[in-house]
Amino acid sequence: MIYFSAVFNIIPRYISEKEEVQKPIKHGVYKLKIHIYPDPILRAHAEPVENINKGIQDLVDNMIEIMYSTPTGIGLAANQVGKLKRIIVFDLNPGEDGRKPAALINPEIVIGEGEIVREEACLSLIDFSAPITRNAQVKVRGVDRHGNPMDIEAEGLKAICLQHEIDHLDGTLIIDYISSLKRALYKKRLKKDLKKT
Repeated sequence: MIYFSAVFNIIPRYISEKEEVQKPIKHGVYKLKIHIYPDPILRAHAEPVENINKGIQDLVDNMIEIMYSTPTGIGLAANQVGKLKRIIVFDLNPGEDGRKPAALINPEIVIGEGEIVREEACLSLIDFSAPITRNAQVKVRGVDRHGNPMDIEAEGLKAICLQHEIDHLDGTLIIDYISSLKRALYKKRLKKDLKKT
């Protein structure tokens, strides 16, 4: 399976090796790790970035490093590493060859059209995936890590990834798209699993 923080289609099983996902990575002034549900920071709303300084550049570098450290991650939001800043990073081809990491600061979806259903998983949700309905095409506006305005028109997997990561910035997780019964069953199973660790 692929994980967006985010993940898709041949959805990689969310990482059963949760220790690897949570392993801190030290870079610059940060020591970050992926926060796992039900950590409350995943429900917080990230704040807009007003000044793209060295701290923000270090954060972007850290996020990219952490994203690549996971077996199947193709996207990551700042909330997931404990920083309430409106920043996402993504790369739909995260293998060693042909990497093209992108960062988007203060992203917002300005247009969403069509409908697509695809299996998604998440680096912040242990052993969980579900078919999620989203817009098939989106236009996302923000700035790159150098402050240059960006408009991204995306469809398919890229559109799903952007929507998934922007959801994180608003405290929304893929479990919010499933029925209350399925969500309750997942929480119950997760609680049992966490007691075993």
